[in-house]
Amino acid sequence: MKPATRIFASMATASAIVAYASAAFAQECKDPDQLVFSIIPTEETTQELDIYKPLLSALKEKTGKSVEFFMPTSYASVIEGMVNGWVHIGVHGPNSYVLAKEKDPNLEVFATYTKIKGHFQEEGPGYRAVLVVKSDSKFDSIESLKGTIVGLADPASTSGNLMPRMVFGDQIGTGPELEKYFSKVVYTGGHDQSALAVKEGRVDDAFVATHRLDNVIDRGLAAPEDYRVLWQSGIIPQDPMVYRTDLCDPIKAAIREAFLTLHENPDAKPFFDGIKSTKFVAMQDSDYDIIRKLVDAEKKAEGQ
Repeated sequence: MKPATRIFASMATASAIVAYASAAFAQECKDPDQLVFSIIPTEETTQELDIYKPLLSALKEKTGKSVEFFMPTSYASVIEGMVNGWVHIGVHGPNSYVLAKEKDPNLEVFATYTKIKGHFQEEGPGYRAVLVVKSDSKFDSIESLKGTIVGLADPASTSGNLMPRMVFGDQIGTGPELEKYFSKVVYTGGHDQSALAVKEGRVDDAFVATHRLDNVIDRGLAAPEDYRVLWQSGIIPQDPMVYRTDLCDPIKAAIREAFLTLHENPDAKPFFDGIKSTKFVAMQDSDYDIIRKLVDAEKKAEGQ
């Protein structure tokens, strides 16, 4: 074979390889007939499903696909669903997102929501963990809580487990081992359950997210004056909206558009009113690095 012929043959082969690789890459992205959406358990999940109907309708319209809601039983069930690939879009807590992404890099935050000012919640795309007691209880300081029964929301919760163990734990000198300070640590199953457990006297105190505490109050299950705040954390980024990055690009773009333009639809106002928000805003993975630092610190502490 002449040199020139060999060159053209090599170029043709290289072009074929590139074309094949491009085609293979294009086939690698997922284009499911149906999208599955899930949220971490917050208040009564059936109520949340009703609230999210306008968003589910927007997702269906923008993507051209049917959207199924996966009923979660815990933070872990949402993580498992996304990591295993059969949940495509999920609303996580900041900590559960970080945990999920550690298990599967093909998960990525793309949005969160801004919150309006509430009873305990501040305005903006952030919230705080608060340690609350009954307002008429004898507990009036952090020191007075030693030996009490404390409620935590869920092992994967940011404000209901991670912040209490890592930030509050540092303040009282126990590190993540809150069991050294409190007589008993109880996982209630959610922020609403923690708030109600305090009100009903099933625990002495509990760590609750400010916006979740507001939700319990707005549902008429408690009143602001039922609680006294004895400690609060710094600002935590709001719950991340997450999708699988192995979805095809047009699908991901349509999902982002459904979220980020939802506030432009007047019919969606009840949805935003229901979650005490005004709109979704774009977020990126690095916005949750503060959570990663806490998770890393927790792992190091547990390894000692």
